[in-house]
Amino acid sequence: MLMELKRNSRAGSLLLAAAVLGLALPLAAAPRLKVSDNHRYLVQEDGRPFFYLGDTAWELFHRLNRDEASRYLNDRARKGFTVIQAVALAELNGLTDPNPYGHLPLVENDPARPDLRDGPENDYWDHVDFIVNKAESLGLHIGFLPTWGDKWNKKWGAGPEIFTPQNAETYGEWLGKRYAEKPVIWIVGGDRPVENDRHREILAALAKGLRLGDGGRHLITFHPPGGEGSATWFHDATWLDFNMRQNGHVTEYGRYALTRRDYDRQPIKPVLDGEPVYEDHPVSFNAKEFGHSLAADVRRPLYWDLFSGACGHTYGHHSVWQMYDATRAPINNPLQPWHEAIDQPGASQMQFGRQLLESRPFLTRIPDDSVIVPDKVPTAIPGAGLRRLAATRDEQGSFAMVYVPAGRSFRVRMDKLSGPLVRAWWFNPRSGESTLIGEFPSQGERKFDPPLPGELSDWVLVLDDSAKKFPPPGKTRAP
Repeated sequence: MLMELKRNSRAGSLLLAAAVLGLALPLAAAPRLKVSDNHRYLVQEDGRPFFYLGDTAWELFHRLNRDEASRYLNDRARKGFTVIQAVALAELNGLTDPNPYGHLPLVENDPARPDLRDGPENDYWDHVDFIVNKAESLGLHIGFLPTWGDKWNKKWGAGPEIFTPQNAETYGEWLGKRYAEKPVIWIVGGDRPVENDRHREILAALAKGLRLGDGGRHLITFHPPGGEGSATWFHDATWLDFNMRQNGHVTEYGRYALTRRDYDRQPIKPVLDGEPVYEDHPVSFNAKEFGHSLAADVRRPLYWDLFSGACGHTYGHHSVWQMYDATRAPINNPLQPWHEAIDQPGASQMQFGRQLLESRPFLTRIPDDSVIVPDKVPTAIPGAGLRRLAATRDEQGSFAMVYVPAGRSFRVRMDKLSGPLVRAWWFNPRSGESTLIGEFPSQGERKFDPPLPGELSDWVLVLDDSAKKFPPPGKTRAP
């Protein structure tokens, strides 16, 4: 039994098995990562796909104690997340408010002088180590932000600005060395625009230091401000391994369509949305007019982004990013404490998108909205706003998928599929379950009616070349 568990590399399966048996089993070590040969995806060293399913836990290092951090990380591992995005020098007074153990990260706010003290569990960085090691034991990567952006560009936020190109490189090299053997993905930046040459120099120096420190072991990207992507400033930078967007806290399709723009850039680099709308967030920062987002609002960007070519996706919850509880000042009206918010439905539903794509050939998937036949009124099909359909397929035609955010009939081009027969399924993004529709000729156009016509309930139409004999969508990995 134990040998069987050790052979199972999927985080959720191991945790479930351990719980059933009453064991405290560590998961397989998180793999080293690289960019795929076709430059579209992230893969493990042996070439197997890596699905970046992130969660924004910006204040994790700063605000949670060890028991709380363990509770949070265990929950995210159970729910199929693979990357936890967290900030070392945190946004919310991260330089002046100590962590739960009374420690601050720097001596006199000098990035070249991390505050280090002899002995275990005795300084701020020992606590960061604990969280990184706990994540590693669960098979998770840390999407590690060395600093939030107001420490190098006080566009807004608490600041103060403390970085120069010189101390940024020193700090980066120190971090790189400290976590060289740990499963981290470096994310420089932190929600701030690059407004001048000095900002660019600071970020380039930080990336250079990280590379010097870890010997190039880890991927590096940049977390941009809302509505922007790393490609705006750094697409051609040699240190930028993949592009990250912050499509931001809006619910309409238009912002998320920008993922395709970065997908189409040359030279080719993977792209993902590192901060879409958070669950329970004031929509467009205007709750009085638009209210707070729901699980459906975070599901739509998941499929819009992935079907537009993203190599992965990030989820967030408005209470969780700030680790809000009743003892802390709320930012933008969170609706519940973080330890309740981790159980909101959107967080659990992210894994279904991952499972769906992992159940079909992964590295040959391309965006292709031409699978969808436009209506004579295009705002109906493929649609607009909250009701925009999006499609993806295997480049050889072994499968195609259409994300359908509302119960409106639509037509697809069946000849986008290889083979004479097409097996069609409905996949439920809310439950991860699939239902076989039937088999049809791979000819001409065919109409499909979502299971709940006239409702704002989302579905994925999955079309398979029948000869491939793929499993039900979302159930097991295709060979």
